[in-house]
Amino acid sequence: MDRLTTLLNHFSLRAGIFYTGNICGVHDFAHDASQGHIHLIKRGPVQVIGVRNETMNITEPTILFLPRPDTHRLVADEHTGADVVCATVKFGGGGRNPITDSLPAVVEVELAVLPGVHSLLDLMFDEAFSENSGRQAVLDRLCEVLMIRLLRHCVDEGLTNGGTLAGLADRRLAKAMSAMHDNPAGDWSLSSMAALADMSRARFAVRFREIVGDTPADYLASWRLMSAQRLLTQGLQLKHIAYDVGYGSPSALTRAFVRKLGCSPTDWLKRQGKHAA
Repeated sequence: MDRLTTLLNHFSLRAGIFYTGNICGVHDFAHDASQGHIHLIKRGPVQVIGVRNETMNITEPTILFLPRPDTHRLVADEHTGADVVCATVKFGGGGRNPITDSLPAVVEVELAVLPGVHSLLDLMFDEAFSENSGRQAVLDRLCEVLMIRLLRHCVDEGLTNGGTLAGLADRRLAKAMSAMHDNPAGDWSLSSMAALADMSRARFAVRFREIVGDTPADYLASWRLMSAQRLLTQGLQLKHIAYDVGYGSPSALTRAFVRKLGCSPTDWLKRQGKHAA
């Protein structure tokens, strides 16, 4: 399985388009801690205020992805307006995750450098102004495809702030990281990880820390806990989860939860229910 697919299988992508069409004047967006925002400018110009220290002036067809959106504003001409698509994006239910944590506060990419994106946009706008049944579902799925194309571009072009996506952008590190992602319960040692990357133990450890920002052991421990969290939300029993993610017993997994997250797996799961309510 390829490096990005494995990651998306763990942190399932869900997009929801909430506006497609022409905007005029000022449009405000509130801080959102649970999901990212996409602003796709098909035709501008548009000013974007609040995502950087300076005002962004978008004149070319551009996609903006805000992984951790704070309060921000889009400003279009009062008369000619701008054609935009606005959507929310969640990975694995929302909140913090290795995908959005690897990205800067705003990802800005001109549509001209994303192959095939214009055909997606044509489908989006055709669907948006139709009366066909299933219209919203089609729009959301098309937005998810667009988001995957954007993530692929970020990995291929190194548009990351360290973390998981930065590691996957490195050809050698990606081999070891993808193997860990596929099999968190494996008996991973520094030697076995380095061998997959075709590097010495010392060079692998240094490069991993430089690119990803964690030691290989710390990254593996975090990945195992994130895998356990995903399985907990699916209703699996702790005794099965522990072995599936590389812990010898439920008590060992519980100790890891408390050490890293400050609570037991059961308490963590209860908190997720409260957030979803």
